[in-house]
Amino acid sequence: MRTEWCRAFPGVAGEVAQARHFVASLVAGHASVDDAVLVVSELATNAVRHSLSGALGGWFLVVVGFEDDLVRIEVIDQGGDREPHLCDVTDQEEGGRGLLLIAGCAKDWGVENWPDRRSVWADLAREGV
Repeated sequence: MRTEWCRAFPGVAGEVAQARHFVASLVAGHASVDDAVLVVSELATNAVRHSLSGALGGWFLVVVGFEDDLVRIEVIDQGGDREPHLCDVTDQEEGGRGLLLIAGCAKDWGVENWPDRRSVWADLAREGV
C-alpha cells in the first residue's frame, strides 16, 4: 500500500530550502536522506527556474510517497514550454547536471505532462529492503 505526504510551496527560490527540510523530515529512516534532499532540491529548483511555477503567484507541490520497496520524490509544477531531459554538458558548463545527478542515485525517474501542470519524479530504494 502506498502512503503519500504532500505540501505546496510558493514558486520562489527561497522555498527550495523549505522543500528540502520537508522531505528530509519524512524520509529519515526510510531512504537515503542525502539522496532524497538532492532529488527534491534539483526538481524544485528546476520548477522555479524553468516552469510557470516561477512566475508571480506561482507554486510547486512536493509529494513523498512510500511503497514497500521504494520512496518516490515528486515535484509537480505549473508546466512550461521546455520538457525536462538529460543534458550533454561539458566540464566548462555551470548548470545542466541536475537530472544527471538524479539519474545516478535513483532507481528510476520520469516526467508526466498534463495540460496545466507537469510532474517530475524519482524513485529511491527503501533502506533495509
